Amino acid sequence: MGKQEVIISKNICQDLEKVLAKHSYDKLFILTDEHTKRCCLPLVQKAKGMEQAQPISIGVEDVHKNIETLAYVWSTLSKEEGTRHSLLINLGGGMVTDLGGFAAATFKRGISYINIPTTLLAMVDASVGGKTGINFNGLKNEIGAFAPADQVLIDSEFLRTLDAENILSGYAEMLKHGLIRSTEHWSELLRFDFNDINYHTLRELIGKSVEIKEGVVEMDPFEKGIRKALNLGHTIGHAFESFALNNENPVLHGYAVAWGLVCELYLSHVKTGFPSSKLHQTVQFIKDNYGRLEFSCKHYEALYELMTHDKKNAPAKEINFTLLSEVGQVCINQTATKKEIFEALDFYSETM
Repeated sequence: MGKQEVIISKNICQDLEKVLAKHSYDKLFILTDEHTKRCCLPLVQKAKGMEQAQPISIGVEDVHKNIETLAYVWSTLSKEEGTRHSLLINLGGGMVTDLGGFAAATFKRGISYINIPTTLLAMVDASVGGKTGINFNGLKNEIGAFAPADQVLIDSEFLRTLDAENILSGYAEMLKHGLIRSTEHWSELLRFDFNDINYHTLRELIGKSVEIKEGVVEMDPFEKGIRKALNLGHTIGHAFESFALNNENPVLHGYAVAWGLVCELYLSHVKTGFPSSKLHQTVQFIKDNYGRLEFSCKHYEALYELMTHDKKNAPAKEINFTLLSEVGQVCINQTATKKEIFEALDFYSETM
């Protein structure tokens, strides 16, 4: 898997022009959702070459990250005479970059694409690292491929169009990056003031987060080993996300990850010795900013069943976790019993 070029941009139009000049293409397409078509597309349309871009617009939110929407994108690319030499720009949040990346990876057996993430979550997670895909059978990202964008253009100015909930959603992935990197960076993230957002500081923190993820992905592009560090919070977090989606009460991905971190840091404390003080500091930060997902002990079995479908699990159906023994000290390929997982859910219910 090739290394993608990540550009932290201060002038999105100038940088997009430079990126387009690097490509040789017969047709240019730009995928947006209905929201980014209205709020973000005007910010890039002035770039030279964009006047030729054929727009493709899809619905907003994760409920549209499905086979029907994917087929619509394929159909539009085909109808508008896209070829293997066409270029697709994905302008949007993680749903757009995930689905658009998978559409690019599979149309004509693969066309080049560029990601321009417009949400914090997409900037620090979905658009970087080459994972693409769609939800299927009620499961998150069940169908997909490793297929990195040629370039990822990240401009924090898009974040001014974002509401507080979506800022927090992306920030959960940044908190995860801090936890797997160092006490210094983790502490820095806990101090950020969401009541008075400093976008200059946020851009610097985004740069650090992207650097952490890029470094991990470069060491292990296909998630055979250390890339599993990026799954911290996600085994239980994805179960929370699927549970909410199945109950027609969808939650933002980062919120589910934050809640998953609560449970998986508890497992880290019990199984690999993660310090109690850092567990409670992190849990307090999450409690203060993310609220809680409502469920009771009668839902534990359903949540556990969702965890058994996690892609990281071994063939023996053991549920696989990434845990920490300390901030910056990652323990991959850890397993937990059903009883231990239920205890983690108890901890969540009692603490949050």
